[in-house]
Amino acid sequence: MPSPIATLLWWGVRLSLLVGCIAVVLRLQSASSSPYQPTVYTPPPKHTYCYKAVRTDGVGAQQDADCFSVLEGRFTAVFKGQEVSAREEGYVFPGLWDGHGHLLQYGEFLHSVDLFGARTFDEVRRRLREYLEKHPDVGGTEEWVRGIGWDQMALGGMPTAALLEEDERLKGKFFMLDRVDVHCTWVSKAVLGLLPNEVPDIPGGEVVRNPGMGVFCDNAMDLVVGLWPKPGVEKKKGFVRSAMKELHKVGIVGMHDAGVLPKDIELYDEMSQEDEGWSLRVYAMIECEERNTFCPDEAVKIAQDSGLLSVRSVKLFADGALGSWGSAMIEPYSDRPDTSGSLLVNASTLTSLARYWSQAGFQVNIHAIGDLANRYAIDAMVAALKDLCPGETLASCQAHHRFRIEHSQIIHPDDQKRMHDIGIIPSIQPTHATSDMAYAELRLGAERTKAEAYRMRSLLDLRPILGSDFPVEPPNPFEGIYAARTRRNPHTGSGPPGAERGWHTEEALTLDEVLDGFTKGPARGAFLEDKAGVIREGAFADWIVLDQPLESLSEEDLRKVKVKETWVGGRLVYSRDADEIKDL
Repeated sequence: MPSPIATLLWWGVRLSLLVGCIAVVLRLQSASSSPYQPTVYTPPPKHTYCYKAVRTDGVGAQQDADCFSVLEGRFTAVFKGQEVSAREEGYVFPGLWDGHGHLLQYGEFLHSVDLFGARTFDEVRRRLREYLEKHPDVGGTEEWVRGIGWDQMALGGMPTAALLEEDERLKGKFFMLDRVDVHCTWVSKAVLGLLPNEVPDIPGGEVVRNPGMGVFCDNAMDLVVGLWPKPGVEKKKGFVRSAMKELHKVGIVGMHDAGVLPKDIELYDEMSQEDEGWSLRVYAMIECEERNTFCPDEAVKIAQDSGLLSVRSVKLFADGALGSWGSAMIEPYSDRPDTSGSLLVNASTLTSLARYWSQAGFQVNIHAIGDLANRYAIDAMVAALKDLCPGETLASCQAHHRFRIEHSQIIHPDDQKRMHDIGIIPSIQPTHATSDMAYAELRLGAERTKAEAYRMRSLLDLRPILGSDFPVEPPNPFEGIYAARTRRNPHTGSGPPGAERGWHTEEALTLDEVLDGFTKGPARGAFLEDKAGVIREGAFADWIVLDQPLESLSEEDLRKVKVKETWVGGRLVYSRDADEIKDL
């Protein structure tokens, strides 16, 4: 017979959870009229939770905890409940982080045209028609039709404005449709009509003229993005709330927002002060209104005690993307020997920016995909570190400042060695490798691919930060875990032809290693170690509940994981059961 103490604890846990479930359902019902209202449950000031098992520090750590207590949004105790006779269903893991995403853009994507996976121009036009049928007021001068996800490799050719005019129902509408990597945008004739008759070439970008006008890449995108009627504050708030709600469904409790304009950081700061309107931890990187500039008067550092919003880093851009031949390469592309890609800023300017920003006290994070861009990013960081720490080793200085290369996608072996020597942090998106593997060797050739591209295990000692780059890739971290573990496409379960069991599997990670990349890696990259990515006394009370322990699943089942619950700061922000009730 259980002791009186155990009986009391049993009833306490059950009653609180019953109240919590009722609260969640009621909140969902009251919010059903608004697609933007996040599902948030605020528990009593102090609460104790017991589950089948609690993994406090990743998969591989030796742990026997199954209970923890939470007070004011932090773990106050993590322990083995010796006499608990009833436990909640499920297995607990630290809340997952996405180390590189785009919050506002993802929210906008959720309210725009999804072009991912379209394989013909007829399919693109069909999706645009269907969107316009549901949103008949969109497509005029005040609100353009936005979309994302097209890929000329899948469509069989580069799109043009004229292709949109082939459908009578699309004629005259204003369209701005981003490529899958968001480094190019495709516009309609109505948008082209706003430009001068003679559109100039743009340094660091490409105005695609063959087979016809309509696509603008990298710096050339500014020509049309500058004309686009931007969404207002209330619409942006809706985008943020929609994005947070979807991210919680896949177990994400925090993310690194890779490029946020100062005016949007103001919006974030306002929203994050609200009790119910902000439910995700965000580590935001400043991006000046004019990209690749120094804007100290607009750059504000933020460090909230709650940990819900932190701003202490900057995002700079060295080059474009591989898919559109925009990543800057040391040698020409194998499938386009006429080009080596584009630098978005010259090497000396990039170095000056890294020095200015670091001297202003900001962590420097540089987007670099091609091997030339990565080389210049490392050069810039070395110069900045020398300024910051005269007389100190580069590695010692880097340990304090934690400069990062966002994407770290194609790196010459000489520069890989420099990264190891200095300790520069790679921020990697595992699903980029499995999405790009279909054409990467066409762009790079087999030898350059094998020696330089999509390193993960080769960079493991640098404690990489893992993420998805949503909305470029889906934000589901379990797809990223699968991609890093198997080097196979999480949507098909296969590698490319000739490597169906996995593409360059010598770079695959173990489950322990990849889970660290989605928990402790982002925590360290955001200066939040011991506060995020772990379940321990004093850390933020962020956790997810799964139906089974990850280590018990087959490789194939990793990509199919469905999160049962997501908690942020001791608040239930997603419940699958409540979501299913709402869908009935």
